Amino acid sequence: MRKMFLLALAIFIMCMLVGPAVAEKPYFFPYVNPYEATVMEVPAVYEAELPEKVPTKVFRVHPFPERKVPDVFWYDQGLECSLVYQKDEAPLIFIIAGTGARYNSPKMIHMQKAFYQAGYHVISISSPTYSSFIINASKSMVPGDLNDDAEDLYRVMKIALDKVKSKVKVTDFYLTGYSLGGIQSAYISLLDETEKQFNFKRVLLINPPANLYNSVSRLDQLLNDNIPGGIKNLNVWYQNLLESFSSLYAEMGYFDLSGDFIYKAYKRHPPREDFLASLVGLSFALSSADMMFTADVMRGGGYITPKNVKMNNSTSLTRYAMVGLRTAFTDYFHEYFYPYFHAKNPDLTEQELIDQLSLNHIEKYLRSSKKIGLLHNQDDIIMAPGEVDYLHGVFGNRAQIYPTGGHCGNMNHPDVVRFMVNFFDGQEG
Repeated sequence: MRKMFLLALAIFIMCMLVGPAVAEKPYFFPYVNPYEATVMEVPAVYEAELPEKVPTKVFRVHPFPERKVPDVFWYDQGLECSLVYQKDEAPLIFIIAGTGARYNSPKMIHMQKAFYQAGYHVISISSPTYSSFIINASKSMVPGDLNDDAEDLYRVMKIALDKVKSKVKVTDFYLTGYSLGGIQSAYISLLDETEKQFNFKRVLLINPPANLYNSVSRLDQLLNDNIPGGIKNLNVWYQNLLESFSSLYAEMGYFDLSGDFIYKAYKRHPPREDFLASLVGLSFALSSADMMFTADVMRGGGYITPKNVKMNNSTSLTRYAMVGLRTAFTDYFHEYFYPYFHAKNPDLTEQELIDQLSLNHIEKYLRSSKKIGLLHNQDDIIMAPGEVDYLHGVFGNRAQIYPTGGHCGNMNHPDVVRFMVNFFDGQEG
């Protein structure tokens, strides 16, 4: 009898040490190269299972209704936002988009579905660097300052909530954002500590830059370093891209932009790292050019366009687009952004402004506020060496760092989605 007892005790102890018989699979991401992870769409087999459709209401807000919008933006009728809503009372999450992204960009749609499935209302807001936000919702119309952007976003959030208050019953408020929207979420949370409009219960920063200037400098450099001859040879690079697509079609017999097709093509012909890096750089350059053009026009011109130039719906914008595309974001910082703030504060140096545009600037708050968490990837391409480790040290056990995923490339991975939802639900891991 004693032997049976000891055997049973031994088995029990082994089970406690080893854990459940069916353990969770370790994190696996199909793209190891960080540029591949950032650029390539993930095949369906590696995506979280989410509902195809969710109940959505799109609406517009006008934070500055008296503002005169230049004729060239004739198509813009206000800043669009969206509400994804539950039938019953539920907590509400605000999501802030990344650089140049709309409220309904693919990453935003994915997050809306994930949080809806988890039982949340969701209000989605475009990035302050998106043209419609600059036109309608930016007080200064000079995007990029984290404090100003936070105030603009906070204003939009209050108006948006008021717009949908008859549609939803809210128990608590939460906040998240990815990339630029991630670092902006930290500053919004800090602002809310004094304004107390929402009293956010939890805030999650997803792949935020540690220092904006460092990150945009790295993104700027991707075009010059990876397109032979730099941005001036963009047309040659584009023709090579079309030829590559034609070759894929001839070999595989069909072509589409689904994750499964791209993954199959990648397995046959893994793209060179310089090509993938140039894709990332080009995407950022296009968003940056659009932002600079919009901000310049809204403030009367003189940087991308001639001062007080008259433009309407029939004006060709090609030459302005090319000027914007050839203007690096760091050029915008030194030639337009810093002078604007220096005029307001003549004692402000460039380095002081650079230091202010960072999470380091509010490190004390981030360390002390236990409601704020971090989701990041060790191989994020917008991060300078040591920055991910620095943020891990700031957030401690409130940080989840995945080994791979590039910049926001793994946001629809089941493990990552599970972490997001569990974080807001107040669960571990």
